[in-house]
Amino acid sequence: MHKTPQVNEVNEFIEIASDFEDPLEVIREALSNSYDAGATQVDISIEQDAEGRNTLIIKDDGHGMDEDDLSSFFDLGNSNKDDAIGYKGHGTKIYYKSDKIRVETVTDGTRIESVMDQPWAKLNNRELPTYSIEETESDEPSRTRIEVHGFRAGQGFDPRQLTYNKIEHYIKWKTIGGSTAWHFGDDFHEMDINVELSPTIDDTQDQIETDNRLQFPPENRHPEGEFVAEEMCKHYPPRELTVTLDDGRELTIEVVGMVGGKEARNKLPTYGKHSAQFGIWLAKDHIKVERYNDAIGADNEFFHFFFIANCQDLELSANREKIRNKSGDVYQAITDELNRYMTKVCQDSWYRNYIERRKLENKQRSIQSQGSSLEERLQHTKDQGGLSPSNPAEVIAALERYSANGSPETLEIADFRLDEEVNAIVDTDEGYKNAALQAKLSDFFENETPLTHIDRFICWKLGDRDALTKIERTSYLGKPIRFDFSNNEVTYGDENKKTIPVLELADKV
Repeated sequence: MHKTPQVNEVNEFIEIASDFEDPLEVIREALSNSYDAGATQVDISIEQDAEGRNTLIIKDDGHGMDEDDLSSFFDLGNSNKDDAIGYKGHGTKIYYKSDKIRVETVTDGTRIESVMDQPWAKLNNRELPTYSIEETESDEPSRTRIEVHGFRAGQGFDPRQLTYNKIEHYIKWKTIGGSTAWHFGDDFHEMDINVELSPTIDDTQDQIETDNRLQFPPENRHPEGEFVAEEMCKHYPPRELTVTLDDGRELTIEVVGMVGGKEARNKLPTYGKHSAQFGIWLAKDHIKVERYNDAIGADNEFFHFFFIANCQDLELSANREKIRNKSGDVYQAITDELNRYMTKVCQDSWYRNYIERRKLENKQRSIQSQGSSLEERLQHTKDQGGLSPSNPAEVIAALERYSANGSPETLEIADFRLDEEVNAIVDTDEGYKNAALQAKLSDFFENETPLTHIDRFICWKLGDRDALTKIERTSYLGKPIRFDFSNNEVTYGDENKKTIPVLELADKV
């Protein structure tokens, strides 16, 4: 007896829809579907009503959908696309995480309106949602309009987390809007993309107007000037690398990229953490998926590079976030060939010159900075009329000068630890004493350091006398304290008072 494995359809829909957690994936799916439909214009708007409910509207001028296409739109794993971006039929299931889906599409003189009510609520109630279809004749040009009402993702979709900057970055780095396909075959077609957020979400700028081409900053191979390495930029033109597997299959890897300094890279449409955006990207459908910075080699820093290596033989997870066939010979062959290609890039004489020039300019900047710092210190020293310690280590230098010029008592640093609260042990005529060295005495009391183990204060100046007087009025760590500026001593405690001498060096050196 043979039995056919059964599929729990409700669970499958929930599982696939739940793979999509980032609300921006709605935009990625919309752009991919519009591109697959041959659209030259796609408009996306995200609106939010007074009650906080949100609606996503996607409009394109693609070839529209007939009833079979619409079935593929709503069905799971039933795409009628053979080699398009959305060939798995998974992406549109992200729309199921909503209160209502409405599709209006026109193709070949027929207008179809379809509505699915409460898809997410029904799935979570273990019920497969249904959709209506209403066909009418139309003389309109082909188009599609998709409305997703009450969309939610993850723990809840909050459109206020979106900004135009964030969306534009996502479009250019994670969707067909950042495609490099235009560098290669004739199949690419241009598509204008507009995204508009309601003012309650982001009112900082006008709508995004872009296209589906990722463009590198202008080449600037040999700029003139003293510090120009950050502006240097070289394009590495599109190359098709062919690899033959052991079984005779041929893989094609389409590589294009650039090497450039920070100023050049800043002209790319980046947003947020830049270190996560540069390097070598593996892509499918010319949409970046994962970085493979191992191809660069340990001697080279990845952020100088921005390369996209596209191969249609890469297999992706349902949500397109990961490469699935990493353990197979295809992935190994792709990365091996990419390693060879990037080795050649790193051996390029222009690249080596760029790196050397960058190092030289960094050194020159360091020398200039050092010179400026010394000039500032010199001017400060002149203004202060000589030595003016700003930290405990410099107080030691002042103390040594004081001792060398015939101080009335022996005061030599026997031990000094910068990070300790009592940071010095001083060798005196009366033996070793625990001392607190401060540029300003008043700084010591800001940290509320106990006085229990302190025998001497050694400072450059007393500092803020008003602050010390205020401490005197309010007590210090719960006990009375008195600053005797005439006799240079601090008296602390109630019944067992402790007197700590203060050596102020400013007037003695």
